[in-house]
Amino acid sequence: MATTTATSGTAGGTTKGTGGLFDTTRSPRNRHRKVWNVVAIVLAALWAFPIYWMINSSLMPADRLRSTPPLLAPIHPSTHAFGQIFHDALFWRSLGFSAAVTSLAVAVSLLSAVLGAVALSRFAFLGRRAVLVAVLVVQMIPAEALFISQYRMLDGWGLLGTVPGLSLLYVGLIVPFTVWMLKGFVDGVPVELEEAAMMDGCSRFGAFFRVTVPLLGPGLVATGVFGFLVAWNEFTLAFVVLASGDRLTLPVWLRTFSSNLQETDWAGVMAGSTLVAVPVLVVFILVQNTMAKGMVAGAVKG
Repeated sequence: MATTTATSGTAGGTTKGTGGLFDTTRSPRNRHRKVWNVVAIVLAALWAFPIYWMINSSLMPADRLRSTPPLLAPIHPSTHAFGQIFHDALFWRSLGFSAAVTSLAVAVSLLSAVLGAVALSRFAFLGRRAVLVAVLVVQMIPAEALFISQYRMLDGWGLLGTVPGLSLLYVGLIVPFTVWMLKGFVDGVPVELEEAAMMDGCSRFGAFFRVTVPLLGPGLVATGVFGFLVAWNEFTLAFVVLASGDRLTLPVWLRTFSSNLQETDWAGVMAGSTLVAVPVLVVFILVQNTMAKGMVAGAVKG
């Protein structure tokens, strides 16, 4: 009886000691986790502060915008800057122009990138590796080095200041990177699926569009969002090509708030920047789940 009691006591002591040992090992981990959580919160706040300052400045009256010290929150918020923009006809024309250019550029870029990615992934042909290297080298060319030739090309074709002209340049800007992105997604789709569909009677194009394209959905969304961001926010190329004063993209339209003869309307700039960022936010909200799947596709195999 005494032996049983001693054994039970020993076991209980061991269990208790083991529990204490686990508590000792967990405690430093919890402390480290809390430290990293604080660091993450601080970094997130630093990342979000420019966005907050943009919105804060857009709601601040002009006489308080340059106050010293700066106001971290609008005491008497005003939507006057937004009201001016909503009554500006040039803003609505620029919004429509940007939407048309971005939509056309993204659609053509995705179609071209899918075909290029499939060719580089599925077919072995002479110069395949050279094409891959060329696609990579194109991304290294500074955009400024092509301005003169691009301007003269569009001028010769009569496409200056038009939606097709600017979209064409954006397609050349977007396609190289999207081809590389989509090639990885195409590589992740087993070619045996297409072969099985072809054995069931599908043509090569039918097997591709019925089998491969649906599986590329997350990749198409991820590359489409990239192309949308590039085309929507691009400034320098649009500024060079768009010579007409009533055909502007939204980034170029923001320049109308400043000139060499008068001071910059910073409240208008901040309000306009906020409105330009809204479509980007809406797109991310709509496709965030699909885009997350696309970013991690291929991370786990088998």
